[in-house]
Amino acid sequence: MTNQAKRSNVRVMWRMLGLARPLAGWMVLAVACGVAGFCCATGVPVLTAEAALAVCGQGSLAWGLPAVVAVLALLAVARGVLHFIEQRCNHYIAFRLLAHIRDLVFGALRRLAPAKLAGADRGALVSTVTSDVELLEVFYAHTISPVCIAVLMAIVMALFLGGIHPALAALALCAYALTGIAVPILVSRASGENGRESRDRAAALSGFVLDSLRGLSEVLQFGAGAARLADLDRRSDELVETQRRLRGVAAQGQAGTTGAIMVLSCAQMLLAINLATGGAVSAEGAVLATVATFSSFGPFVALANLGSTLQGTLAAGNRVLDILDEQPQVEEIPDEVGEAPEFTGAAAEGVGFSYQEERILDDVTVAVEPGQVVGIQGRSGSGKSTLCRLFMRFWDVDEGRVAIGGQDVREVATSALRDAEAFVEQDTYLFHDSIRYNLLIAKPDATDDELEAACRAASIHDFIAGLPDGYDTMVGELGDTLSGGERQRLGLARAFLHESPLLLLDEPTSNLDALNEAQVLKSLDAQRGQRAVLLISHRPSTMAVADKVYSMDSGRVS
Repeated sequence: MTNQAKRSNVRVMWRMLGLARPLAGWMVLAVACGVAGFCCATGVPVLTAEAALAVCGQGSLAWGLPAVVAVLALLAVARGVLHFIEQRCNHYIAFRLLAHIRDLVFGALRRLAPAKLAGADRGALVSTVTSDVELLEVFYAHTISPVCIAVLMAIVMALFLGGIHPALAALALCAYALTGIAVPILVSRASGENGRESRDRAAALSGFVLDSLRGLSEVLQFGAGAARLADLDRRSDELVETQRRLRGVAAQGQAGTTGAIMVLSCAQMLLAINLATGGAVSAEGAVLATVATFSSFGPFVALANLGSTLQGTLAAGNRVLDILDEQPQVEEIPDEVGEAPEFTGAAAEGVGFSYQEERILDDVTVAVEPGQVVGIQGRSGSGKSTLCRLFMRFWDVDEGRVAIGGQDVREVATSALRDAEAFVEQDTYLFHDSIRYNLLIAKPDATDDELEAACRAASIHDFIAGLPDGYDTMVGELGDTLSGGERQRLGLARAFLHESPLLLLDEPTSNLDALNEAQVLKSLDAQRGQRAVLLISHRPSTMAVADKVYSMDSGRVS
């Protein structure tokens, strides 16, 4: 995959915010409950101070004390209920959006596969799909509505304090701006690239662990465990150091926020005292303004704490957007745009193809007639497997064309092309599920008889029947509980079950012994006249079944 241009944090937030539009109603409800809840939280100490002043003969409380106590209890209960509703709405929004984003990411990966994912760091992709997407919860649940709540609470408090004296409102707004805007910006800048670096190091560590687990047998065989563990420790220490720097900046920001709140609250108190001394406000107004200011910083503290945590979230969002914005190497052709031609053969006509500036195929012409078995032989690296992938349109040719049923594959609907072809590569991927599930991928509605027929043709039925659970036997992750030959024969069974008119087989007998090879070749011979087969192999015994054989060398066919 190519690297995307670096996006600003504002651009990342704007893009992520756009995904939340369908849930705007829930967002409005969360913000409304948040504002009402903070008003209740601020109202409790203000009303308490008003009651205390009234008891001392300094206030003008219009209600009796029993009514005040009842209102305070109501405000306390309302604060809890409103906070619960706010958090419930925020997390509902967040988890709905995370599910939607995962769907978008998987859809993007499907469009990018296989060309753009060839050689990609699988650990980094796994980290993006899992931990990076999960980290976006901070933005959707703890950023959007808190920002809106803080803005609205600043307006509410400005109106309340402005009713006492404009200078009190002005100082409060400056205090809110300092704690809710200046502090997080300063903390964010102090964090620098640590957020992105942390996510990149976490992804690299995931890839290293995944790679180590897959190659565990080789690590043990060659005594490389100590070296791998040392490398793991080094990578872990680097990640911890990056995260330590982030936490250090966050701690400094929290300390600065707390100090700023105390200083600014005291400044508000001194201003209120000064105004009361000068007769600009009453003593009651000065006390209420001071109490209200001291108790109103909750929404802005939440913003101040975002300065460091949001760095990692935006870095994760940037990595997710890298996948969503990546353009596929080959654009799929929708059913309503492309055609679905009848299979009358397949051909590569004067095909030229380069991969990453390396010339792979040069003026290659190969034809496969219906019901014909065509072989391609040649040494490794001559371009045989690449030709199969061009027939599948994993890549588009640079020159010439690949055609199926006389139609250029670039004009054939992608779904129709997949129905017309079945491709078996040298390494068969098996999902961590039952053998039956792994076979039914090729034909979900296949009957047991069809499954058995396909497996008999691939010389794997007797092996499956001998397993304790038969076709319901679970295979390990990546099919590790099976041998290479068994996985390869299951791949052949899939292809036979698919019932496509064209079979593309890349070294289908490379992992088989002579007995099983003979059985598979017999099955391929039985396909003659039923479907076309393009057979790649370096074994003369395999080529013996072909009606016509092409030789390929250095990207050319003879």
